[in-house]
Amino acid sequence: MIEKETTQFKPSLKLMDATMLVAGSMIGSGIFIVSADITRNVGSSGWLLVVWLITGFMTLTAALSYGELSAMFPKAGGQYIYLKEAYNPLISFLYGWSFFTVIQTATIAAVGVAFAKFTAYLVPALSEDLVAVDLGFFTISPAQLLAIGVIILLTYINSRGVNGGKVIQTTFTVAKLLSLFGLIAFGLFFLDKGIWKTNWENMWVLGSLSTDGNIGSYTTLAAFGAIAAAMVGSIFSSDSWHNVTFIAGEIKNPARNIGLSLALGTIMVTVLYILTNVMYTSVLSLHDIAYADKDRVAVSAANHIFGTAGTIIIALMIMVSTFGCNNGLIMAGARVYYSMAKDGLFFKKVGTLNKNAVPGFGLWIQCVFACLWCISGKYGDLLDMISFVVVMFYMLTIFGIFILRKKRPDAERPYKAFGYPVLPIIYMVMGLAFCILLIMFKPKFTWPGLIITLIGIPVYYLIKGNILRQDLKSKDRLM
Repeated sequence: MIEKETTQFKPSLKLMDATMLVAGSMIGSGIFIVSADITRNVGSSGWLLVVWLITGFMTLTAALSYGELSAMFPKAGGQYIYLKEAYNPLISFLYGWSFFTVIQTATIAAVGVAFAKFTAYLVPALSEDLVAVDLGFFTISPAQLLAIGVIILLTYINSRGVNGGKVIQTTFTVAKLLSLFGLIAFGLFFLDKGIWKTNWENMWVLGSLSTDGNIGSYTTLAAFGAIAAAMVGSIFSSDSWHNVTFIAGEIKNPARNIGLSLALGTIMVTVLYILTNVMYTSVLSLHDIAYADKDRVAVSAANHIFGTAGTIIIALMIMVSTFGCNNGLIMAGARVYYSMAKDGLFFKKVGTLNKNAVPGFGLWIQCVFACLWCISGKYGDLLDMISFVVVMFYMLTIFGIFILRKKRPDAERPYKAFGYPVLPIIYMVMGLAFCILLIMFKPKFTWPGLIITLIGIPVYYLIKGNILRQDLKSKDRLM
């Protein structure tokens, strides 16, 4: 039986659903892990919180700025559409290209493997250290197979319509918000006064924390580089807040609800992340945070609070968190490819909706690519590299507000960027400083991601050339 297609998205997501998508897409496994690397880079509790505060400020500023763009262009595709309207199709294609090749698909893979890794705490047979399939030239672990299974399951659910994904997103996001607040409350209740005092005695010392507990000093420039390097983890943990803009066509009253959901979701998660790190410093020494086993800071904190049951509690929390996070990533990502296909810059079939009014083919293309990242074993390295690219496109998008205010001064703007022009300028200055410092001090985190993005330039012109040839052939046939 041939599946019937529809031509329009169905607006069925309310403000609550949109807010849960923002928060749920942001909270994955990062907050449970990355504070270890941040602490190693900055060496003190005060600077640990400063890194999270800077990231939170940048995230909230960007979200409030995106509110203006989402109100102007309440269409499926979000950031891809904003870049096309402000600049040109090439810039928007480079974003879509990076989004498909690394940003979204590799993130889906990494979050899926994180789900599997923590499932293995409860079911050791699913460990990433075991071999499930041996093909000779490479092996596949049970954890990788489970990650693939979860991605396929969530893709299937979302291909059946937006309501199934909505229920999962809201349910799992509420569950992880409540569980995180619970962990924070228990941690602060069982605060260790001795540890707290020690951690906060020299809260503004900035330096690298070694395994023996000594803090190495930085030169002024190196100190800025260390903060930028530390922010790679916090930015990754706070990313994907803009996924809600991709599904604008399925949100009721998008001109109002997208901007509001961006503000509510990012504020909620930023507060939660700050409180989580305060909790870490109340039960663990800085050395224990920095050198937690495999960087699993939350596991160490939970073991301190709950004893041996702590590992099981955190495993369950991260399973809930990553499952819900991946649902949001999978749901939103395909809408970008849909918009690209409508512009003739992706497979034509991706630009169609199935009988359930969702881009089913786009969802399955995304699924295949994410599953390939799961078995490649290289997605972890690439995720470190995309922070540079992600912030670069955020800056371009926010600068697009200035461009559109000039190009289209009379365009309808139901909402205007809060703090314009001061806050957007501050964001761009901070983002530019972050990118420059990463180029200087962490080139391995920048050049590969930038090269992947730039490869999109010849790909774009190859596609455009093919479109031009097809148009010429069509004209010849008509003559």
